[in-house]
Amino acid sequence: MCHVYFRHLFGVRIRSLTITNPAASESKMSKKAPAAAASLLRLVVPAGKATPTPPIGPALGQRGVKSMDFCKQFNDRTKNVEPGTPLPVIITVKGDRTFTFVTKSPPTSFFLKRAAGIEKGATNIGKEHPYVGKVNLKQVYEIAKIKQADDGMGHLDLKGVCSGIIGSAKSMGIEVVP
Repeated sequence: MCHVYFRHLFGVRIRSLTITNPAASESKMSKKAPAAAASLLRLVVPAGKATPTPPIGPALGQRGVKSMDFCKQFNDRTKNVEPGTPLPVIITVKGDRTFTFVTKSPPTSFFLKRAAGIEKGATNIGKEHPYVGKVNLKQVYEIAKIKQADDGMGHLDLKGVCSGIIGSAKSMGIEVVP
C-alpha cells in the first residue's frame, strides 16, 4: 500500500510518501508484528542553514526523528556549498526512526534567476509582456552540465537537458539569446 500526499507548510511544499508492506497488512491473523512503514519526505532546504524550525522540525518530528540530528548532518554535508543556496533533499525515514537523505543540485529556476540577475521570474508572460531578464546559450549549457549530474537526469543527453532549461527560462519570462 502506498500513500502520497502534498501539503503546504509555511510556504514550502512538502511531498510525503508512505510505503507499507502489503503482506503484513493483509494477514490479520498473523502473530508476527507488522513491518514498519518507510516514509519519503521531500524538502527544499537552504545550504548550511538547516534549523529545527518549520518546515523541517514538524515534518521530521511527526515521523519520530530528531530534527536536530538531521540539521547537524545536513549543515555538515553542505558546508562547501554557498550558504543559502536552496537544495532539494529527499529524506528516507525508516520504521526504526533512523533516516538517510540525499541532496540534489539547486533548482533550475535558481540558476536561471542568478544568471539573468533577477530576484524573481515574470508574473505574466507572452508576446504583450516584456522579458524580465536575458541568459545566453553558454549560461544554459553550464546549467545543463550541473543538472545532468543529478541522479534522475543520467539518461538524458546534454541537448535534452538544455532544451528543458530553455523551456523553464521561457516560462519564467527570461529570454534566451545566442
